[in-house]
Amino acid sequence: MQKVAVISGASRGIGKAIAQKYLAEGYQVFVSGRSVARLEAFSNTLSDEQKSRLFTFSGDMGIKADVYAFAEYVGKHTKEVNILVNNAGQFIPGTIEGETDGTLEQLLQTNVNSAYYLTRVLLPVLEVSTLPHIFNICSTASIMAFTNGGSYCISKFALLGFSKVLRAELMPKKIKVTSILPGPTLTDSWAGSDLPENRFMKAEDIADLVFTCSNLSQAACVEELLIRPIEGDI
Repeated sequence: MQKVAVISGASRGIGKAIAQKYLAEGYQVFVSGRSVARLEAFSNTLSDEQKSRLFTFSGDMGIKADVYAFAEYVGKHTKEVNILVNNAGQFIPGTIEGETDGTLEQLLQTNVNSAYYLTRVLLPVLEVSTLPHIFNICSTASIMAFTNGGSYCISKFALLGFSKVLRAELMPKKIKVTSILPGPTLTDSWAGSDLPENRFMKAEDIADLVFTCSNLSQAACVEELLIRPIEGDI
């Protein structure tokens, strides 16, 4: 049976790179994204054979109803989910004192609640699938606060907490849970930066690590993976 990967927030950046990696490895891949245009542009970069294994869903993972709709879309096409990557996220810079009212709620909904609800809905499918593995794309901001990080840091700390709880709960069920904590990665979040590209990691680096973690023996589970650029954080 063809293996299946479900990836939220995969129309660009790290999520897109992870989707590309699993498509290259022969998986059937379900992705969500807010922009129909970006999802179409992603699909158009693929071969016809890979396109036949890509299923796209347009929706905002910061909206609970859209998360449920994405899960329902997945369920209509497959009864197997081997890999779940909770990648949907948003970065809004600012301080707790200075950020716009509602920023905390918005970032918690997108960065934490989306992972919580998508995982809850898909768990019954994961439990009966072959070698199930859940990845939560956290951040170095999940373990250290930074200036102008505000509610983003709060949400990423919360996402790592969710991932730790999930790991403890699913251990007896033999469902692997891995927290990925990447440092600065060259994605749209850094658009406009005057720093050189070699100061960032590549999204493909993260995708390669996720795939490698998902292909260890059943006896091994990488619980947390911290990755930074060779010269450290920016």
